[in-house]
Amino acid sequence: MLQLHQRFVQVAKKHGSKIAVYDKATNTDYTYSRMLIAALILKRHIGKIRGKYVGILLPTSMGCMLSILGTLMNGKIPVMINYATGALDNSRYARNKCQFKTILTSRKLLEKLNLEPIDHMIFIEDILARVTTVAKLQAALTSKLPTPVLLKMMHSGDISEISVILFTSGSEKEPKAVQLSHRNILHNVDAIPQLIKLDHNDVFMSILPMFHVFGLTVDFWLPLLLGSYMVTYPNPLDYKTVSELTRQYRATFIAATPSFFYGYLQKSSEGDFASIRIAISGADKLPDKVYEGFMKKHGIPVFEGYGATETSPVISATFPGLHKLGSVGKPIPGVQVRIVDIHTDKILGANMEGKILVKGALVTEGYLGDLEETSLRIRNGWYDTGDIGLVDDDGFMWHKGRLKRFVKVGGEMVSLVKVEDVLSRLLPDNVICCVVDVPNQTKGADVVAAVATGDFDMHKVLKQLKKELPSIAVPRQFYVIEDIPMMASGKVNFRAVETICREKSNNGDK
Repeated sequence: MLQLHQRFVQVAKKHGSKIAVYDKATNTDYTYSRMLIAALILKRHIGKIRGKYVGILLPTSMGCMLSILGTLMNGKIPVMINYATGALDNSRYARNKCQFKTILTSRKLLEKLNLEPIDHMIFIEDILARVTTVAKLQAALTSKLPTPVLLKMMHSGDISEISVILFTSGSEKEPKAVQLSHRNILHNVDAIPQLIKLDHNDVFMSILPMFHVFGLTVDFWLPLLLGSYMVTYPNPLDYKTVSELTRQYRATFIAATPSFFYGYLQKSSEGDFASIRIAISGADKLPDKVYEGFMKKHGIPVFEGYGATETSPVISATFPGLHKLGSVGKPIPGVQVRIVDIHTDKILGANMEGKILVKGALVTEGYLGDLEETSLRIRNGWYDTGDIGLVDDDGFMWHKGRLKRFVKVGGEMVSLVKVEDVLSRLLPDNVICCVVDVPNQTKGADVVAAVATGDFDMHKVLKQLKKELPSIAVPRQFYVIEDIPMMASGKVNFRAVETICREKSNNGDK
């Protein structure tokens, strides 16, 4: 089987004159032929970089896509670095973890982040400025060669080779370096179109960051290898612009996190999402009010998927004709799911809640430089997601939350996710909330809630919470945190919120 970049060459040769990317970072349109030529030019420059790994610190754009392709064409491995939160710290962390020096980045990005470059950063703008007319002509002529000849001019290897290093979010502990092979990502790319009709006619809103597996697979490799159109925009938090671009380009597919969909719901106008056939949410639980809001305002369902960085990412998803509201769908083709007891690892039957294990070609090759963590999380091919859930009689999966987001209060296990769900429903639409625990010497822990504003009837909300939740699960305190810390993926940064709440608890704050 061909590797990812080799599959791209086949697609580019087939769809040469068709637009591949409407790049809104540069307001430039790229055909598949032009994209192939540019990748070949960049391949030559990246080939001069020493070492196995190449850091990539770039927003969602043609520059980022070409950097990934050019790196793989040389048989090197792209290391995707989070630029949204602590770009320079993340760069140093990635270098230390993967033992490399060179980082491909952009002057424009660093200026926007108000950061000074660090050593061994190479700028895409500088590379492009040095490209001669002769080099462009040479790449253009090379791109016209027959596909078999062209493929022999670049790296080829087994699909078990590593195609990317991605870092886990670090919302609960230090980020791990996840190694995803060509096989891992190709599993998702080939399985998803078996469930829903997706082809070269679809228009993808490619807005998610590519240092996140959701963006890398679903917004880049999937549309690229289908030969589809991509509209790239580097800031998914620019809710109004994303909504307007969706209307302008008549996009048919959009993937985002629940918090991003909530932003689009608030800032979009009626008709902005009229062309969307598939809207799919992932990376966190989709609140009912977001689903219902999109149905009411735009007349489209937001489907829900479930996955992890370690599974490339999609494990299961709901799609048209395969949808139970609140469920995360059935496992995608080629994926086995097992629910086991959290204490004994005994395999559980239908409708029994336990730990979710996953097996298939989508499961990571392991964590770089961390054999212990790899052996703890992957046994006999089964990946321990660390999530709690169940599979019902119809084979639909129901995600109940992270095992780490269950806390023992007075000897009883409390799901912080469930408390969050109930609280979110009771709060006004514009109030973001997060539920964490703080130490209690008598009971072990107390449940507390962080809210972005105290502008609501707290007495009324507490009264309703006591009706819907056991007393031990009702938050003992509400802490107002105006800017609740978020990860770049759109998830709440639980570690940071927990730290703030514990400090407030120790200080007796409210």
